[in-house]
Amino acid sequence: MSQQEQPKRPQEPVKYGDVFEVSGELADRRIAPEDARMMQAKETSALGHTQKGGIAATMQSAATANRRAGFVEPGVATYLDPDRGVSVEQTDVPGARVTKESIGVQDVGQYVEPRPVSTAAMGVSVQSKITIGQALEATVHTAGKKPVDQSDAAAIQAAEVRASSNNVIAPGGVAASAQSAADYNAPIEFDENKIKLADVLTGAAGKLQEDKAVTKQDAEGVVSAELRNNPNLSTYPGGVADSVTAAARLNAKGDI
Repeated sequence: MSQQEQPKRPQEPVKYGDVFEVSGELADRRIAPEDARMMQAKETSALGHTQKGGIAATMQSAATANRRAGFVEPGVATYLDPDRGVSVEQTDVPGARVTKESIGVQDVGQYVEPRPVSTAAMGVSVQSKITIGQALEATVHTAGKKPVDQSDAAAIQAAEVRASSNNVIAPGGVAASAQSAADYNAPIEFDENKIKLADVLTGAAGKLQEDKAVTKQDAEGVVSAELRNNPNLSTYPGGVADSVTAAARLNAKGDI
């Protein structure tokens, strides 16, 4: 680099659509320092700390880059307001705590953290592992508003098969309901008229004929099924595959 050359500034500001899977007006909004501050405050209030590498940290990095490049001013919020700004919600499900973070009305991140479930065995307290059914139920809290499509149905079927010792899909069970929902939704134009994951997966653990603790192999099978049936060859954030994978990871951490 010659003495006259200077490092180039970024030509475009970092927008929400560049770092999160969001759509519409939000995707085109610049991430500003006040946006990040609000999310950091929400995370700290709900979690007691800011998640390392989480949503607030990502927003802070983007806001800093935008400020240094002159795209935004300190103390400015480009999108957020007190009523529809950011939210961090936590829901306890068997074996885990689900944290969902949103900007406006769009979800941008989910975390699943272990939550001890104690059962008494000969006077000894042991921690139960998360089952496939419980992982499916967790999806209600992370992606319950998502309309059911073929990739969801395939992932749910793969999960039910792995929960069963005979690899049989039960008529009227969770997988059958998911497939019916996907078939019903396919020709419908508007999402508000479609059957959602919450409609299919609420109470899933009780609907399975058999259930078992989630393993790495179970998660790999569910992920593969969702990927094969998704035109974009990707899994849905916080969806069935993500929930089962998170459960498998937490179960593996509990192994001695």
